[in-house]
Amino acid sequence: MTDRRQRWLAPVLVLAVAAAGGPALAQEHPEHPKGGHEHPSSEAKPSLTKDEMAAAVESYVTRESEKNNGVLRVKDPVEKTDLSLTLKLVHRERLSQVAPGKYFACADFTTADGTTYDLDIFMKGDDKDHMKMTDVTVHKKNGVERYTWYEDGGVWKKKNV
Repeated sequence: MTDRRQRWLAPVLVLAVAAAGGPALAQEHPEHPKGGHEHPSSEAKPSLTKDEMAAAVESYVTRESEKNNGVLRVKDPVEKTDLSLTLKLVHRERLSQVAPGKYFACADFTTADGTTYDLDIFMKGDDKDHMKMTDVTVHKKNGVERYTWYEDGGVWKKKNV
């Protein structure tokens, strides 16, 4: 290969590799949020309104609760227990789209004995009627935060507190 051809080909190959694999490699967890600290948010324009996202969370909780005697069942990995939760509030100010068709929500729940839990919920779907939960984590118990969010190279990650 001639020297002139090598000088032209090297940048083209670098750009091709970056375009094909760069974004995928840069996002460790593309479903993770893109902003905030306690509760992340995104700058992306959502394809669902906040009311539609809240309704999707409420609908998911209602469907799951109907299967479990009126409560949402969530595993608490810290205390190694199964929680039986009742939805109290979906925080509309913390709802956000984190990627195309992927959404983040924060909601408050209680147990029968009055313990409160703040859950972070990730959902995906093409529209408000086809949302599916992809991840639910216990963010707080009785107001005590278990983790926070931090940005690492453009990717939002959880950090235990």
